[in-house]
Amino acid sequence: MFFTLLISGLVIGSIYGLIALGYSMIYKSSGLLSFMQGDIMTLGAFLGITFYSYAGLPFPVALLLVVLISIALGFAIEKGVIRPLLNKNTMAIYIVLATIAVSYIVQNGSMLVWGTITLNFPSIFGISTIKVGNISFQPEALMCIVVGFFCMFLLQIFMNKTRIGTSMRAASMDAMAAESCGIDVSLSTGLSWGLSAGLAAIAGMLIGPIYGVYTTLGATIGRKGFSSAVIGGYGNMYGAIVGGILLGLVETFGTSYVSSTYRNLIAYVLLLIFLLLKPTGIFNEKAIRS
Repeated sequence: MFFTLLISGLVIGSIYGLIALGYSMIYKSSGLLSFMQGDIMTLGAFLGITFYSYAGLPFPVALLLVVLISIALGFAIEKGVIRPLLNKNTMAIYIVLATIAVSYIVQNGSMLVWGTITLNFPSIFGISTIKVGNISFQPEALMCIVVGFFCMFLLQIFMNKTRIGTSMRAASMDAMAAESCGIDVSLSTGLSWGLSAGLAAIAGMLIGPIYGVYTTLGATIGRKGFSSAVIGGYGNMYGAIVGGILLGLVETFGTSYVSSTYRNLIAYVLLLIFLLLKPTGIFNEKAIRS
């Protein structure tokens, strides 16, 4: 029982972490907040089932196509919605409202194209379960955990050790100074929104075979992904995954030993505790001052 719950907590925590990585990346590279990651994840899951199940493409090919489309979508949203608002010196709250509007457009657009029923995402590995001793779990569960930690390490290296990542961080701290140093701030910001959408799409492809695919799949997960980013330290790549894992474990064990009725209550009480007692999160990430 304990190990089954542990695996379940790690799986959903890894998904929360992947969503949190996208939130943290946008904030780290542009100083902005976005609330559309959950519905981009749902769109990624729908595109994945379309390419993998309906079109019959191999999973790696379907995953690559979904990620590329999502990156292009995220880039287009930044250029078509976020950038025009920024150019008008719009208040930050309007950017947040714009991402919420985009979120609902994506959600309802998915409903129009794929309908409202839950779609079955075929198994990626061709087998339904793996049994280790008395513990049975889906192979996709292990893949969620591995991919979550891999993306965390990869993005941490990307943001801190590469020229593009350094440019993104510089652009978020002082756009004018960054431009004077030859950094294309517009491109850096657009790329960060694109990559965050790609991360959300990966999460959708991973969670689809476990939970099925439906239009409101990412609504709750998106909010809890945001909570995970705050718990870990908003803007910290390690914090995103660690916060997601912590939230996933607390939520899973809490609902098992207390009641599933309080699933959301447990998650958001944990968020409030961190906001009140340690707003910089586990990794003590400081807010970006504009």
